[in-house]
Amino acid sequence: MNTYNKHYDVIVVGAGHAGCEAALAAARIGCETLIVTINLDTIAKMSCNPAIGGLAKGHLVKEIDALGGEMAKNIDKTGIQFRRLNTKKGPAVRSSRAQADKKAYQDEMKRVLETQPKLDIKQVLVEELLVEDGRCIGILSQTKTAYFAETVILTTGTFLKGTIHIGDVSYSAGRAGEASAEKLSESFLNLGFEIGRLKTGTPPRVNAQTVDFSQMEIQPGDDDPLPFSFTTEEITQPQLPCYLTYTNERTHDIIRDNLHRSAMYSGRIVGIGPRYCPSIEDKVVRFSEKKEHQVFVEPEGRDTDEIYLNGISASLPEDVQVEMVLSIKGLENAEIMRFGYAVEYDFAPATQLQPTLETKKVHGLYFAGQLNGTTGYEEAAAQGLMAGVNAALKVKGEKPLVLDRAQAYIGVLIDDLVTLDIREPYRMFTSRAEYRLALREDNADLRLTEIGRRIGLVDDDRYHQFERKAADIQTELTRLQGTLLKPTALSRGELPSPVEENILKTGALKQPTSLADLLKRPELRYEHITEIAPPTKILPTAVKEQVEIQIKYDGYIQRQQRQIHQFKKLENFRIPDTFDYASVRGLKTEAREKLAKIRPNSIGQASRLPGVSPADISILTVILHQQRAT
Repeated sequence: MNTYNKHYDVIVVGAGHAGCEAALAAARIGCETLIVTINLDTIAKMSCNPAIGGLAKGHLVKEIDALGGEMAKNIDKTGIQFRRLNTKKGPAVRSSRAQADKKAYQDEMKRVLETQPKLDIKQVLVEELLVEDGRCIGILSQTKTAYFAETVILTTGTFLKGTIHIGDVSYSAGRAGEASAEKLSESFLNLGFEIGRLKTGTPPRVNAQTVDFSQMEIQPGDDDPLPFSFTTEEITQPQLPCYLTYTNERTHDIIRDNLHRSAMYSGRIVGIGPRYCPSIEDKVVRFSEKKEHQVFVEPEGRDTDEIYLNGISASLPEDVQVEMVLSIKGLENAEIMRFGYAVEYDFAPATQLQPTLETKKVHGLYFAGQLNGTTGYEEAAAQGLMAGVNAALKVKGEKPLVLDRAQAYIGVLIDDLVTLDIREPYRMFTSRAEYRLALREDNADLRLTEIGRRIGLVDDDRYHQFERKAADIQTELTRLQGTLLKPTALSRGELPSPVEENILKTGALKQPTSLADLLKRPELRYEHITEIAPPTKILPTAVKEQVEIQIKYDGYIQRQQRQIHQFKKLENFRIPDTFDYASVRGLKTEAREKLAKIRPNSIGQASRLPGVSPADISILTVILHQQRAT
């Protein structure tokens, strides 16, 4: 065994979206960091849909940015279409999404990694974890070179014993055309970790020159695209359109007639697939009453003719995929450039982790990304960022960072993973967040930038920009709350509308009313208020949006803050690490087993464990109170 001549603070294994965020975070906090990957040309590769964000996922990207991560800035630079979703709904569920130029996104992230101080990058296939006295001290490569470090972060994606399935053909690969990591799973098992098997998939890609877009519904980007990063002033690059078409009865007949040849339905695949992103075979079987399914036709970049057929992920044989694609409107002459496939891979259930993402069995070892059972670039990047931060803070001997469910979607994500014993690919939704009105996209910087500053990921320029924004918001809120209109100012209930360019009707004032109370009227927007009493200076759009939301939803936000206060009480009621659940009389057997396995760090976390009832929590609370009293 050879020993590499440099000792690192942090080693990151894997350079997907989790690995990139982990390595950048650790290096930016000041740790000597190494990131290793099987292939340097596939750093930050989008192996599935070339897009960032979406419902709830956009929230994660904004939070990553607020904490000082890279994903938002990278998509702002390389996006080819930007859209804001759910704009007609409340602010809690509005989300951002962008199509990426797949190759440009990779190249830009690789450039960022290559130019980051304190970060080394190497092409290495890892075969073994080096552990001594219960602590991970490094990694061993395929070429038998040992790299030593204080901490190690694994972000292996779909590469642990990855197996690709196309019809009745299966072969070892982490992604199409890329080798899998075959021996690292054995190292996990030897260390006593539990390993499971999951499945994901990808659809065929077709040549744009063979697609008849005129038969499809065009889906343009937003006229005034909203950036992901709070540091990006505007999106200036031109946008490309996407298109929408549909499967039909003929498509479904082709799939039904060949289900026995599908890798998933023939029994070749044992891993559990993502519930909320099913393959087209699964859609046709599970939703047999549906006559059609959407197919989003999305370009993979500005300088390629490759088109991604979002919505028809498949593990069918290649000849069936050809017949299926040709049956779809607008794709009658389409030439498939890459066939769809399913990929199975090993994962480690995240209940084996602390909320810091450090493993319980081995100190100094962290897991992040699909290894923990998640699906999606955004979920992976969020975990990578947190693992990188906590590994760096551990090296520095500082207190770890754990975000709770009332602070961030990232907190919801990680708490779910380490608490719920999830056995299928986990995807973030707004419905998973109990306090989603407080965890909006628009206020991610207000919630998390101070934390990013404290841990060392937010530099002076970024922080001063944030301070100016926060000050502008508070100044304008104070002005609106403190400025009273007399009844004569709106005696007829009419005022100019800057949006419709006509007269807007609203109730006449009967008594002095603050501008803030006037803005609470459903028919009025912030622009209407400024027609009556403009601010002393021109305010950025983000400031105006924040002011309007905080005033219009003030009652709901205050109610949610009261709920959060109660939540914090339970989260702050800590359970000692050494607490003996077996000694507590009255706990149900299932509850005792779950509590002993997960070892929750608070009464709040214990209350979210499946199988632990309110009665169990009451008993546990009483015992802990008694112990504290003595």
